[in-house]
Amino acid sequence: MIEETLSEAADKMERTIEAAREDFASVRTGRANPNLYAKVMVDYYGSPTPLQQLASFATPDARTILITPYDTTALREIEKALGDSEVGANPSNDGKTIRIVMPELTQERRKEYVKVVKGKGEDAKVAIRNHRRKAKEAIDKLVKDSEIGEDDGSRGEKELDALTKKHVDQIDEMLKKKEAELLEV
Repeated sequence: MIEETLSEAADKMERTIEAAREDFASVRTGRANPNLYAKVMVDYYGSPTPLQQLASFATPDARTILITPYDTTALREIEKALGDSEVGANPSNDGKTIRIVMPELTQERRKEYVKVVKGKGEDAKVAIRNHRRKAKEAIDKLVKDSEIGEDDGSRGEKELDALTKKHVDQIDEMLKKKEAELLEV
């Protein structure tokens, strides 16, 4: 019973770590990275569609991204979605492809991005703690219903705390790396 609860909590925490990793990748650094546009949705024939399903990406140099739509009729909509996105770059199109040249990041903008990343990291930590709380409630219910002994319950809680600490530390480590990457000039 406890193993199932701990296993389920660990799976949910791992998914939270993956979501945080994707969120961190969507925050821009000084280099051009197609992951910046992973969450951009394009209005494609009336339905919101992820940009990555509509176009291919290429990075010919460190600050340029080339986006080539599979369907050239969607070029205008893609350009509009890119302009409206929070990445902060101006797209230009030549009729077949969209070119985005990433401007140099100022120190002020870098610090702003660090704050954004810290906020996303804190959100991930809160999600992990919520998974911990739910698992702890499940363990407490097992003890209360006399399905397991109190010793097993407290041992399960200690394992749960260790699991939570491990995942929160992973988030902190990812935060530290992303912050260093952002502040690197």
